[in-house]
Amino acid sequence: MLNELIGLIKEQDNRLSELSELLQMQYDFMVNKNLFGLEDLVDKINDCSKRVAEVELKRRNLMGEKSLTQFVSEQNNKELEKAYESIKNTLDEVKIKKETNDILLKQRLSFNSRMLAILNPSREIKTYNSYGSLKK
Repeated sequence: MLNELIGLIKEQDNRLSELSELLQMQYDFMVNKNLFGLEDLVDKINDCSKRVAEVELKRRNLMGEKSLTQFVSEQNNKELEKAYESIKNTLDEVKIKKETNDILLKQRLSFNSRMLAILNPSREIKTYNSYGSLKK
C-alpha cells in the first residue's frame, strides 16, 4: 500500500506540474493579450484539472478516512515524506498562479467594462429623485 501511495502522490505531483505550466502559459497569454491562445488553453486546463482530480480520488480511495498529513507523520518513510513535501510545494505554486491569473483577469474585465461605459454611455434621461440626487 505504501509504494502504491507514493506512486499516486508522484503521479499527482506530475499532473499538478502540468497544470502549473498551463497556468503560466495562461498568464503569458493574458499579459500579451493573446485572446485566441487563451481560448485554446481553456480546454487544456479543464482536462488537466480532471486528471488531477482522478488521481486524487484514487488516493482517497486507497487511504480511506485518514488525512495525508496524518498518514505521512505516522509512517517514518523518507521517500513518502519527500513526495509529500514535493506535492505540497507544487500545490502552493499552482494556487499562487491561479490567484494571480484570476486577479489579472478581473482587472482586465473591469477595465474593459469601464471603457465600454465611457464609449457607450447610458441613454437614459437623468432625473432628480425626492432627495435631490440624480437617478441613474
